Amino acid sequence: MPVLFGRAPVAAPCDRDLSGRVRLRGYDPHHEGGGQYRVDVTVLFTTHPQFLAHDTGPFHPERPARLEAVAAGIAAAGLTEALVGFEPRPATASEIALVHPGGFLERLETFTTSGGGNLDPDTVAVPASYEAALLAAGAGLEAVTRLDAGEGDVAFCAVRPPGHHATPTRSMGFCLLNNVAVTAKTLAARGERVLIVDYDAHHGNGTQDVFYADGDVVYVSFHEFPLYPGTGGVPEMGDGDGYGATINFPLPSGATGDVYRTAMDHVLAPLVDDWRPTWLLVSAGFDGHRRDPITGLGLTAGDFADFTRTLSEYVPAGRQVVFLEGGYDLEGLASSAGAALATMCGEDYRPEAATSGGPGLHVVEAVQMRRHEAGLA
Repeated sequence: MPVLFGRAPVAAPCDRDLSGRVRLRGYDPHHEGGGQYRVDVTVLFTTHPQFLAHDTGPFHPERPARLEAVAAGIAAAGLTEALVGFEPRPATASEIALVHPGGFLERLETFTTSGGGNLDPDTVAVPASYEAALLAAGAGLEAVTRLDAGEGDVAFCAVRPPGHHATPTRSMGFCLLNNVAVTAKTLAARGERVLIVDYDAHHGNGTQDVFYADGDVVYVSFHEFPLYPGTGGVPEMGDGDGYGATINFPLPSGATGDVYRTAMDHVLAPLVDDWRPTWLLVSAGFDGHRRDPITGLGLTAGDFADFTRTLSEYVPAGRQVVFLEGGYDLEGLASSAGAALATMCGEDYRPEAATSGGPGLHVVEAVQMRRHEAGLA
């Protein structure tokens, strides 16, 4: 088991140029020669021992062993020394208040410092959870700081607790604070156009709520439907200035990777060409893996490699942050996270082939039709 907690891995065995950037073999569809060739890629990675202290109990699916699975997947992909580590920082109260206003943070602190317990039937917090939640919410902010400084091309935040179900006023669905939304709000406040792509098997209702009327942030969700929390239908497209900036793909059980790839090619790619986002934030939930015990989608590690490659083309290098969300089968999580991170590094690591032939193309067609009728496509 690789040790990724409490130290910063370096890219020792990889070729380096004089600037210290990692030289790895990658793929660029725009390269005139095509195929594989040498490129410079620096992948920043963060996690923290405090995330393990967020103890949800022995039978909870969102458990500390998930981060150990991510570490195992990194090792299996041969990336243990290829990721450039950095320390997350806690988000400040003012940064969190951009998403969770009023006394939300104070109430969470009081709850945890008083001993914690169940915030709802699914969501657990213990005294150590408050510090973990601050670090999880601040990890993306620190990643942005380092990417702004030119230290890397993409950042992966292996955080707990996850965040995309947390609404402005409520912790829920294993989530205490909405990590991706805190980073997106901060970027939007400085004038960035932010695209959030969420491929967790559960709809990110919290992220949608935060940005439903916000035209500066586009939120795209691929999720199984019907499934917790029951939101994320095709008609949910935003409101006011944000109308059209929410796009939901509520997919049936068994949906395979070709459905996602079709949606990315025929819905997301035209959107990106027209809107030209300056930052991409990814809610990377690997619970769409076909082994996952609480979902029914049909994805594999090869599919997550494909998604990572496609999404990385939407923004320039140095403008992408990936946040760990779900993924509850440890083997599926390990292989999927390893495949995604390898793709970020320019490596083709696919412990499983990509999938096709499952249901769900009708959902993509419904989204296209709805947007066309609304004059959005």
